[in-house]
Amino acid sequence: MRLRPRILTRFLMRRFLYGVGIVMLVVCGIILAITFVERLPSNPDATAALFDSWRRLLEYVPMFLPMAIFMGTLLAFYNLTKSSENIIVASAGLSPFQIARPSLVGAALIGVIATTIINPYSVKLNSKNITSDHLMLIDDEIWLRESSDTSFVTMNAKNMHKSGDTLLFDDATIYIQSSDFKLLQRVQADTVKLSDAGLSTTKATKWDTKGVPTTGSWQLKTLITPQTVLDRYLQPDQISFWELPAFIKKMEAIGVSVRGHLVQYWTLLFLPLTMVSMATLGVAFSQTRQRRNYSFGIKFALGILTCFALYFLVNMFNALGSTGVLPPLLAIIAPPLIIIAAAGTFITTFDTI
Repeated sequence: MRLRPRILTRFLMRRFLYGVGIVMLVVCGIILAITFVERLPSNPDATAALFDSWRRLLEYVPMFLPMAIFMGTLLAFYNLTKSSENIIVASAGLSPFQIARPSLVGAALIGVIATTIINPYSVKLNSKNITSDHLMLIDDEIWLRESSDTSFVTMNAKNMHKSGDTLLFDDATIYIQSSDFKLLQRVQADTVKLSDAGLSTTKATKWDTKGVPTTGSWQLKTLITPQTVLDRYLQPDQISFWELPAFIKKMEAIGVSVRGHLVQYWTLLFLPLTMVSMATLGVAFSQTRQRRNYSFGIKFALGILTCFALYFLVNMFNALGSTGVLPPLLAIIAPPLIIIAAAGTFITTFDTI
């Protein structure tokens, strides 16, 4: 008799993972195909386009994963109802929450894998091809500034991309000022390279204090490095979950706002809770009094509409957390807790007999 709950748990877990796997396979296949066709003209060959599509797919995983968990849960319980296996499971003496427990555990494990493995892997792949699209820009342009006791260095660029361990800035203008803000030199170049040694370019136009232009190579040793630029200007979703805590502490130490990064960190940390809430919602939608002619299509459509409504709700809470209206932690944990409470109440009060 002790083995029966374990056997049923493994059985229900397999059905849940099968349902989620089917949904993930379909959704990932559609997204991969669309992005492959979209990225094919901008890549040299099909292999490069496929790799680019794979990177884009990993970026989209956090967006559709909660919905995939919900649809997979609904599909798994629909199959149990259709085959009358739910009657056999219920006759074993399991309550609705005991029946749902394997799905909730499986959803939590998927959330843990997404946070600790998929997110760092996605960030690592995408960090190899960082452009200005990944930066938080001011007026759609890149601005860098370094100050010291003797001078100020300000650089404006239209675009940026990574090349190995260096950053290349396109259409860049550099202003060098004295401590009293007097302009000492202005430098303009099509491409400026930033390395650990500082700023440099092989062809630049330079203006001195008298406004006389000269052309030639130019370099300047600065404290700005490629890593400091990326750390300062990267958007929250371009930083790995494992690196976010140290990054947040470093940004707080220099007085930079980290609300967006805190929202990203708490989102990833509580992603298993979000997955559990969506699985609970899927179990609630799968409750039915009908043994035959189960209206799966209607429940599925209503579930999709509910998911979209919840998506806007979660985004609203995220926006409130990013703007400081709500504490970031509260903005992240409130939606899944509300979903779990509502879905759990429905499961408890639903009469299945």
